[in-house]
Amino acid sequence: MRFGKAEWHSFEQGCRREWLVTNGLGGYGSSTLTCANTRKYHGLLVASLAPPVQRTLLLAKVNERIEALGRVYSLAANRTLTGLEFGHIHLQSVEVDPFPEFTYSFADLTLKKQIFMVYGENTTVLVYTVINGAGPATVRLAPLVNSRDFHWTVTKDQLSFEQEVIPGGVAVQTPQGPPLYLYCREADYTRLDCWYRGMFYDGEQERGESCVEDHFIPGEFTFTLRPGEEKVVTLLASLENYAGRAVPGGPNLLAGAKQRARALVDRAGYKQPLARRLVLAADDFIVQRRSTRARSVIAGYPWFNDWGRDTMIALPGLTLVTGRYDEAREILLTFARSCKDGLLPNMFADHAGDEPLYNTVDASLWFFQAVYKFLEYTGDHDFIREHIYPVLLDIVYHYAKGTRFNIGVDREDGLLQAGTAGVQLTWMDARVDGWVVTPRQGKPVEINALWYNALCILSRLANQYGDVVPDNNAADRVKKSFNKQFWNEEGGCLYDVIGDDGPDDKLRPNQIIALSLPFTMVDEDRGRQVVQRVWQDLYATYGLRSLAPRDRDYRGVYTGDRYRRDGAYHQGTAWSWLMGPFVTAYRKVYRRSPGSRLQAARFLAPFEDHLRDHGLGSISEIFDGNEPVIPRGCYAQAWGVAEILRSYVEDVLEIQPKYADWKLWSKLEVRG
Repeated sequence: MRFGKAEWHSFEQGCRREWLVTNGLGGYGSSTLTCANTRKYHGLLVASLAPPVQRTLLLAKVNERIEALGRVYSLAANRTLTGLEFGHIHLQSVEVDPFPEFTYSFADLTLKKQIFMVYGENTTVLVYTVINGAGPATVRLAPLVNSRDFHWTVTKDQLSFEQEVIPGGVAVQTPQGPPLYLYCREADYTRLDCWYRGMFYDGEQERGESCVEDHFIPGEFTFTLRPGEEKVVTLLASLENYAGRAVPGGPNLLAGAKQRARALVDRAGYKQPLARRLVLAADDFIVQRRSTRARSVIAGYPWFNDWGRDTMIALPGLTLVTGRYDEAREILLTFARSCKDGLLPNMFADHAGDEPLYNTVDASLWFFQAVYKFLEYTGDHDFIREHIYPVLLDIVYHYAKGTRFNIGVDREDGLLQAGTAGVQLTWMDARVDGWVVTPRQGKPVEINALWYNALCILSRLANQYGDVVPDNNAADRVKKSFNKQFWNEEGGCLYDVIGDDGPDDKLRPNQIIALSLPFTMVDEDRGRQVVQRVWQDLYATYGLRSLAPRDRDYRGVYTGDRYRRDGAYHQGTAWSWLMGPFVTAYRKVYRRSPGSRLQAARFLAPFEDHLRDHGLGSISEIFDGNEPVIPRGCYAQAWGVAEILRSYVEDVLEIQPKYADWKLWSKLEVRG
């Protein structure tokens, strides 16, 4: 992706797009196209101190200043309480391939800056390539240092820093935080001990959050160039102490990072630009969790942690479609080992030994779907039978007899019910100060679709493994009750929830999940009606609206403070991840006809343009329900990337998993 000066004619325009680099630990670096930080979450080094959490802003940015031909050129782009710094006027182009590269041009001098992270380390690398003109030049690099939780902001009176000059750089530290090591071997270091006051974050002001911050400037790195000289200089910001070791060179680190990215794309094997770019985006979310000593999935950048539900939904697209089967095994096994009372963790504890949170009804059910897809792609029944199958049995047992949070089967109809007042258990879980925005107590439509799907998968596995099916009639009973209670004849769609007061006829996208799963209870005729109704009322180019616009509770714009934002989160806001189930459901109800394939391609085509918007190279979490469906929320979302990639590969490219046909399973050897 290449961008030119037309993208930053104004300061505000240049801040619309955001880039992201990650390190596989939950740490990241991020800013805007012009390197103007507009969020408290922006920074060159947001380190994960207890991967993938305890993310801490250590290096906000670097302000560059060049003296040449008797003039001073500042490349800094910032908004402060006192005005703007317009360094982006010297920005000539930005390329993302796959890491951001910024080219500045002024007078007869060119400066190129490349930014990336070292995989597996809390280390951000800036590689500067300066091509000097006809006169001598001096380049000054001033790091803006901080040491705070990435959810907060601080001012000068809240932090104090100490610094120590070390070989090749400087170590900067607060009494409460880890030392930040800044290395720049090719430059001289001058101590300043000053502050950058009043940096203003427009994005946080819009969200009703704290939006002003101060940063500490310990000093500056300076290097000079002779007339006509070209010089490559590396600035490395890290938690690594290279005392007694050689500080690695930026160009070599960059070559290694690019080689790793190429290997990921080559392993997946796709030729199409959309698929290749999403394979790279998928890598951002697969992280190491220290408390479990295993892989997990960050739900979204810049602010989410890892969540059980999101992980199970995203697992097929992030790990299976990309050919990363070992990571898939590791993630499945980690969650299986933490299953308790039939519930998969909604969120892991940040410290080893502490109990996870289990407040979710659907993570365990999405686990069945993740296992199903794993077998479709790998055929690895040995792993599933030995490590996962007993957990699946345990989940069904506890759901059938009843478990925490009032989760259990209704004895009268076999449907699954869940929830108590004030407790949110489905993915529509927004809550503000005790206000439950979308209470879905009772029998939600997607929960029962997932329950039926789980029962069918377990039955197939039991037959495959020569085991006794726990209840052979349970799935048939659920199917009969589901079609009787959930079908809305007048609306030509499915009810969203069957509650104590009867059915909820709000038109929501949850019903599309019932059609997208491999085992569905809805017949073809009703399925087409549902897809058509969802298309007409909920489709919004980049996702499905969470509520139909004609509903009195509809909120079509996701802006404002937390109360207003959470009030719209599942009340009209469009969600990108739902496009995956929608496209799959569309192809299913039209029997995967050639025409349905063309329409599926049309549904996903807009995402090629979206990769150049909001989060560069990634898929946004949400969009306004109202036109022009502006991207909002996280600019890089795991299940959005995963489901767009999965549906594009399976439903548009029609590249099916090797073991997608269940008939092939009987030909596989199963140990024992």
